[in-house]
Amino acid sequence: MKIKATEIRKGMILEIDGDLYYVHSFTHLTPGKGQALIQTKLKNLQSGRMIDKRFSSSDKVEKASLEQQQMQYLYQDGDTYHFMNTENYEQISLPADLLGESVNFLKPNIEISVNFYDGDPISIDLPTVVELEVIETEPGLKNATVSNVNKPAKLETGVIIQVPQFINEGDIIKVNTQTGEYVSRA
Repeated sequence: MKIKATEIRKGMILEIDGDLYYVHSFTHLTPGKGQALIQTKLKNLQSGRMIDKRFSSSDKVEKASLEQQQMQYLYQDGDTYHFMNTENYEQISLPADLLGESVNFLKPNIEISVNFYDGDPISIDLPTVVELEVIETEPGLKNATVSNVNKPAKLETGVIIQVPQFINEGDIIKVNTQTGEYVSRA
C-alpha cells in the first residue's frame, strides 16, 4: 500500500527496493525554501544494517502489508524470546536482535501483536503503556511531590528509567513503550 512520505511513523515497516525496513526514527525538516523533507533512520530487517534515508514530502513509499497475530509473551531463554498465539496456541521463538528495544518492556503474559510478512515473523507491536514493578531505586523523599527532579530506577525487566522522587522500590508504574519514559503510578 502506497503512503505519502509525510505519513511515515516510528515502528512502520516499509518496502524499499525489495527489502523491508523498520522505521527507527523520523524527523520532519522544513527548510526556508523548497518543500519539506522527511529524514528517516531505517533498519534493514534482513541484514540488520541501519541506514539514513531522506524523502521529499511529495514522495510516495510502499508500506509493507503485514499480517498481525495476537500473541502472549511466555518466557526468555538466553537471547531467544518465546511467544504463544492466543487463538490456536502455536508457539514461536524470536531472537533478541529482531525485537530490539522491545525486550525492555516484555514481561510474562503480556499481550502483543506479532507482524508477519510472507509467513515469517519480522517485528512486534507492544501496547503503548505497560505496568512494571520498580525493583531497585534510591529511597523516596518524604513529602516529595511531583517535580522535575528525577532519579534512576531499575524495573523488573532490567531496564533503567528516570522516575520522580516519590517512587519507591515495590511500586508498580506505567511506562510508555515508545519513549521509555515514566507515565504515572499504576
